[in-house]
Amino acid sequence: MKGVCIAQSVKIPREPRPGEFEKVVRRLRENPNARVVILFASEDDIRRLLQAAKKANQTGHFLWVGSDSWGSKISPVLHQEDVAEGAVTILPKRMSIRGFDRYFISRTLDNNRRNIWFAEFWENNFHCKLSRHALKKGSGIRKCTNHERIGKDSSYEQEGKVQFVIDAVYAMAHALHRMHKELCPGHVGLCPKMDPINGTALLRFIRSTKFSGIAGHPVLFNENGDAPGRYVIYQYQIRNGSTEYRIIGHWADRLSLNVQAMQWPGGVRQYLDSPHTCKLCRYDLRPNLDHTGCLPVPIVKLEWSSPWAVIPVLLAVLGILATFFVVVTFVRYNDTPIVKATGRELSYVLLTGIFLCYATTFLMILTPDVGVCALRRVFLGLGMSISYAALLTKTNRIYRIFEQGKVSISAPRFISPASQLVIAFSLISLQLLGVCVWFLLDPPQALVDYEDQRTANPELAQGVLKCDISDLSLISLLGYSMLLMVTCTVYAIKTRGVPETFNEAKPIGFTMYTTCIVWLAFIPIFFGTSQSAEKMYIQTATLTISVSLSASVSLGMLYMPKVYVILFRPEQNVAKRARSLKAVVTAATMSNKLNPKSGMRPNGEAQTELCDSLETHGMPAKQTYISYSNHAI
Repeated sequence: MKGVCIAQSVKIPREPRPGEFEKVVRRLRENPNARVVILFASEDDIRRLLQAAKKANQTGHFLWVGSDSWGSKISPVLHQEDVAEGAVTILPKRMSIRGFDRYFISRTLDNNRRNIWFAEFWENNFHCKLSRHALKKGSGIRKCTNHERIGKDSSYEQEGKVQFVIDAVYAMAHALHRMHKELCPGHVGLCPKMDPINGTALLRFIRSTKFSGIAGHPVLFNENGDAPGRYVIYQYQIRNGSTEYRIIGHWADRLSLNVQAMQWPGGVRQYLDSPHTCKLCRYDLRPNLDHTGCLPVPIVKLEWSSPWAVIPVLLAVLGILATFFVVVTFVRYNDTPIVKATGRELSYVLLTGIFLCYATTFLMILTPDVGVCALRRVFLGLGMSISYAALLTKTNRIYRIFEQGKVSISAPRFISPASQLVIAFSLISLQLLGVCVWFLLDPPQALVDYEDQRTANPELAQGVLKCDISDLSLISLLGYSMLLMVTCTVYAIKTRGVPETFNEAKPIGFTMYTTCIVWLAFIPIFFGTSQSAEKMYIQTATLTISVSLSASVSLGMLYMPKVYVILFRPEQNVAKRARSLKAVVTAATMSNKLNPKSGMRPNGEAQTELCDSLETHGMPAKQTYISYSNHAI
């Protein structure tokens, strides 16, 4: 091999004596600079060699490269994961053959006619004995009933080399067929030229065979009689206490290796332990400047003084001040017509959600610990859920009122303020329930991620202090809020044709359209930076700004126009007229019957009065007179 020096070759005996593997490890240690060990050994020999290396306190010293006999098996590394960390192994690229599974699972003692070892397999697979005489008293082994079924009464997994065995059988069949066709044309059965078969001639036919294998890959042989290699390359890695065989590359005519995905024992760099020996720094350490020792990897987090934090915090502070200003204005003018017409109860719920959306920014920048991580899980999606639950309840109410007005003079059910609060809080409770389940399944914690800021240059390596919320968990956390947002947008579209005087529906519609645009922009930015060195800063800033922008859209479009009227146009903050509900309902119903599109007209006065009256007071249909205001909900 070019550029590779083989220090020594050690043979493992076929039947190793006790202490043989300890002897192999001692020989491998004779040259301390030769640390990469390439293994061509059986699964059991690999396990015992790793065991001997661990016993000799050589954990982290050797870097193992294993053949396909190691592959991605668990048994060689079981209970000795630390000594096997960083091992690079290969497996032939393969696929499971469903037809074989169907055939093998259907095999029983009755229908097996070909495999002479099947009875022995049956006993071993089901831990039973076919013969009563073979049962030993007290052994705990039962007699086979012949009702056992493979894959149902025992575990079953297809052997990985089934694909290659099938291809090998087909290769032999193709070669024999071509040989018979050439040597015995028109002859049924073996002709004298193939009795006996010439092995050298058959090998020539095998090597010239070419066909599509059971997995769809071409089966052919080169001039040396070797089939083209297609391999998957794995590395055995330990991440945050969990182990896995991670795919780091492939081989198909040429090597394709993802070096960035590789992880060596304790880290990616070594330090000089002696003039002739290098050792690896631990995963949380890095070499010092003269490479004579290890220093702790710096731990970073998002600081309040960072530009990535200043802009979101400034936006959140301005939003909180604006929210308090609206709340104070509404409380001060709580009994005026325009405040009443907004549906005061749901308005205060919506304003609470808007406030929590802004407050989330501070939780995302606070130094992560168990408490902060728990609060992030609760409030990151709660503010949006409260906001969109209130807006969804509003738009659904408008929709039901207008739909009911088309078919009946009676008011729809559950449109009173109390009913609206119950509906809104029911929707919000689902978000809280999901968070509680998450707490039970995976308690929150803060951790230091040494992989996020790992670089090829150890001097730039950093650990990131963060909460254990993955990108997938974050999207799941916001998913319910997104569902409420989309549903609210659908209802906003359905109510877009209400009369102009019923003016709360259209601002809600514009609010939802703008909010959808904000979050559609958020998704590619958030996930597009997942591989960036500035991932933590960009993603946190993007998330907090998106949440604040969605809150600002609701606050600006739904409440600022009303605050303007309250403070600067008080002459418009008055009730317009009162009219009999019966007359209004009758007019709306007759209008719909005579002209179904009348409710869509800007001057659809009758239907507007019905809806506004119901919106303003949530009164039952039997009340004789109600107040009417053209400021809507």
